[in-house]
Amino acid sequence: MSVFGSPVRRSAALSVVMTAVVAIVFFFPIYFMLVSAFKSEPEIISQTFSFLPLDFQGLGQFQRAAEIAPLGTYLFNSSLVAAINVGVTLLFSALAGYGFAKFTFPGRTALVLFVISTMMIPTQILVVPLFVEIKLLGWVNSYQGLIVPGMMNAFGVFMMRQYVYDIPDEIIEAARADGAGEIRIFFFIVLPLLTPALASLAIIIFIWSWGNFLWPLVAVTREELAVLATGITSYTQPYQRQPMWGAAMAVATIATLPLLVLFVFFQRYLVKGLTAAAVKG
Repeated sequence: MSVFGSPVRRSAALSVVMTAVVAIVFFFPIYFMLVSAFKSEPEIISQTFSFLPLDFQGLGQFQRAAEIAPLGTYLFNSSLVAAINVGVTLLFSALAGYGFAKFTFPGRTALVLFVISTMMIPTQILVVPLFVEIKLLGWVNSYQGLIVPGMMNAFGVFMMRQYVYDIPDEIIEAARADGAGEIRIFFFIVLPLLTPALASLAIIIFIWSWGNFLWPLVAVTREELAVLATGITSYTQPYQRQPMWGAAMAVATIATLPLLVLFVFFQRYLVKGLTAAAVKG
């Protein structure tokens, strides 16, 4: 029997084919978006699909998108929300993870189980209670209402707890014996040892915050507070006679590029962060 006809070879070939098919299915919407950002409006809505722009527009659709709506404002708001959410989540998650992993106190196990259980609650279920809270606080249509609900993350707390477990107790005890306080131990010993985990969590939180659509849609209605995810709807509103699909695709491309860059260059940290927490501790 030929080597190429062996069951092992056939199985490997089938795996490659299936992987290629799945990759094409997932990549095609991104390809369609990228190509459409450089097409003319009639070509986009044409029933005949072309894999490359027949009427290449250059950066015309991007310029049009900036003229129709405050694209710079959308970019600023998305960057601000993502940066604050990432920074605060990293700090609070590391603090909570350190407390859960290295301190013994009444109710610790119950609190850990509570944190884990909140990870099982779909985000959509919490939208109404969160909106009621920010309304009572007077934070509707404000940066506080847009940012604060995303400043804590149960997955981040759980992930940091699992990583802190791997830090030897002897290191912390030696620092205490030398007279270091808990704050100094946390910032100068624990945090440096958590750098790879913090990098993974930062990428995960950034992706979640940057692409979050539902909460900004509910929390703010003023255009000057809109983020990229919700700002795209400005180009496809039903009251318009003709949706501006080219401009919408251009904005979607701008919104997607940071995520693609993160995935291409930092996918090792992303995969590590998503899998390591499940097997540590």
